[in-house]
Amino acid sequence: MPNFTRRACLAIGAAAALMPRAGFTAERLSLGDAELVTLSDGNLVLPSDFIFGPAPQEDLARLVPEFGIDLSQPLTPPCNVTLLRTGDRTILFDCGAGPAFQDSAGRLLDALGSEGLGPEDITDIVFTHAHPDHLWGVLDDFDEPLFLNAAHRIGRIERDYWMAPETVNTIGEARASFAAGAIRRLAVIEDILETFEDGDEVLPGVAAVLTPGHTPGHMAFEIASGGTSAMVIGDAVGNDHVAMARPAWPTGADQDTETGVATRVRLLERLAAEGIAAVGFHMSGGGIGRVEAASEGYRFVTDI
Repeated sequence: MPNFTRRACLAIGAAAALMPRAGFTAERLSLGDAELVTLSDGNLVLPSDFIFGPAPQEDLARLVPEFGIDLSQPLTPPCNVTLLRTGDRTILFDCGAGPAFQDSAGRLLDALGSEGLGPEDITDIVFTHAHPDHLWGVLDDFDEPLFLNAAHRIGRIERDYWMAPETVNTIGEARASFAAGAIRRLAVIEDILETFEDGDEVLPGVAAVLTPGHTPGHMAFEIASGGTSAMVIGDAVGNDHVAMARPAWPTGADQDTETGVATRVRLLERLAAEGIAAVGFHMSGGGIGRVEAASEGYRFVTDI
């Protein structure tokens, strides 16, 4: 487990306020009559060992220069919230970090505004998982539901894990605040929160795909429309550099590193083999691309 204590969290949070925010990115993909748009919620600021701590360090040091990564510096992964317009629905996959996680994130309302939308225009919110940068934006500044007209949906396994009282005491010190924040927010929306299972059609043309490891009930979503498809993969593949190039390496971002590796390897193999467009929450270039096999592992290509 990487050295990511509560004190480190506070230090990184303070540093985030001093670092430039990632530029706004809105990328688009047509899926038949539907349109998929990625909206920037800003970026995170994380110590590199939070992601790379469990990786083989000598091999890692040889690999990262080709991606321009300096392991002595914090990582600043982008946060791409997916918006899907289809028929009379305006759907968000996750809803960003809100104002209470890191100062460099929580920009979703600005991004929605650039699309001529406000929280009241969202008809559905579907969560990949309940980590802060995906869930905490569900409430407003008064701790009330922000998206008043939206149906809220999350995988049952994920809901049950975060709502269990013992999770905050068993998840480990580094993520205890994640658990406390999740249970508080899920409790507020409990009466309007629906659950689903692996394989369910969550919405017309949107199928749930269980992708555990990053969290116990992490879900991806395969969207099919007009003979084309894309998959919102959340954090099942956490970045478009090391996680793609060496998917079998464990990452500290996954709560269950062994399961995370198995999920990542299986998912990337499918995306590459079937040519399904991938939409990644922490991928660069707006997060929309395709997965191609490389000499070792895969690469993420945004020119689609």
